[in-house]
Amino acid sequence: MPLVQRILFYIPIIPLGAIMVCLAVGLSVAGLLIVWRFVPRQMFKAHNDLASAIFQAIAMAYTVLLAFVVVISWQNFDKAGMHTETEANCLVDLHRSSAAFGKVFENNTRSLIKEYASVVVSEEWAVLGRGQESEKAKGILRNIWALYTAYEPKTEKESIFFAESIHKLDELREMRRSRIIDSRTGVHPVLWFVLVAGAITTVSFTFFFGSDKFINHAIMASMLSALIALILLTTLSFNFPFTGSVSIDPKTFQQVISF
Repeated sequence: MPLVQRILFYIPIIPLGAIMVCLAVGLSVAGLLIVWRFVPRQMFKAHNDLASAIFQAIAMAYTVLLAFVVVISWQNFDKAGMHTETEANCLVDLHRSSAAFGKVFENNTRSLIKEYASVVVSEEWAVLGRGQESEKAKGILRNIWALYTAYEPKTEKESIFFAESIHKLDELREMRRSRIIDSRTGVHPVLWFVLVAGAITTVSFTFFFGSDKFINHAIMASMLSALIALILLTTLSFNFPFTGSVSIDPKTFQQVISF
């Protein structure tokens, strides 16, 4: 399990957010104290105009990067939700269309579908947060496939429903595979390094502006560092869609069980 996913799995979002904000503010104030202690203020005041121009360029570049990563993280989170809903919808379609193949086949199919949905909710969702899957759920899906591959349509009506059901089975298997992949996929570690390095650079650059009062300087640097920490927390929360306090729930599969 990647480090970021491990952090999300073991630390709830509110304590994690508090830790990140406090750490960011604490480091920014500590860094500012060091600069104020060893560097004369008048030296920085003389170059405020130049520092302001450079800071604007750095802040703009980092803002664009942050926005890009947040949007990508949200899109991946949303895509994982769509994969989950589509998988559950395929189960619903199979549940309904099974009535076209006779009572015995209908009962066997519906029993396996409900069992699969139940295992996904009760067992697989817990390990999905670690990027793992349930072997039991995978086995039930194989049994559903075996049930359909062993069946021979007897009428033209059954042949039409059977072809559509096989299509739904293919889609079900594809959506399940996509859901498992989504649970393991997050922002690349290299990109996280760039995000953290960019945050340190952006906040650190504010230390080199000339100011008459330390408290005013510290408040401005702290507000910037806290804001960046919250944006990084947002990115972190959506990073792994099935891990942590902000995650996709299995309610769509719970509805299948209640049929």
